[in-house]
Amino acid sequence: MSDATLHATDPDPDDFAVQIADQIESFLVAVFEVAKGEDPDSAVPFLLLEVSQLLLAGGRLGAHEDILPDERYEPDLGPEPDVDEIRERFAVMLEPIDVYSEVFDPYEPRKAPVPARISDDLADVITDLRHGMAHYRAGRTTEAMWWWQFSYFSNWGSTASATLRALQSLVAHVRLNQPLPELDGLDTDVSMGDETLEFEAGAVMAEEIAGPLGIRPVK
Repeated sequence: MSDATLHATDPDPDDFAVQIADQIESFLVAVFEVAKGEDPDSAVPFLLLEVSQLLLAGGRLGAHEDILPDERYEPDLGPEPDVDEIRERFAVMLEPIDVYSEVFDPYEPRKAPVPARISDDLADVITDLRHGMAHYRAGRTTEAMWWWQFSYFSNWGSTASATLRALQSLVAHVRLNQPLPELDGLDTDVSMGDETLEFEAGAVMAEEIAGPLGIRPVK
């Protein structure tokens, strides 16, 4: 894996770093396109597809041997790009279904599910991926790969996995014509204790949300 890879006239498509960077770049481009809101009917299916494909790159990073940076200290990239706008765009677009329940660590016994937001998750994942992409575009391929692998284990991998589970569950509920029970007041600022958490979608989800999401429920 060479930093020269980025600057090659014809990057080797079989190079592991090139493949990972291409998958991550494809995700970032696609998610920003979805966030524009030009095709809201297809937002959830597109996000399901894009997050699934991103996690393939994550799985490859996770299965790869440890990648070590060239330098002991990470080069300064300056301020992180603001993600508040895309977070807010997704929060508005996904408002009826943005909040979902998640078990933070499935291997910690008796941990209660906690509420989370798809919009927050996507913004967090984007932040991690952009950070590595800044290194990659600056020619620091090894630093980028180290960062993507490290942050896959420490943050964006579990965050994207939780988001994928929420999106898959949403699509499954609609396609199987299984409306989600209504839950009053579910929010990420509210502690739910040990009670069973449910999605903030409402019993009318199949009728009022399936259409705008571009998903046809089973007849």
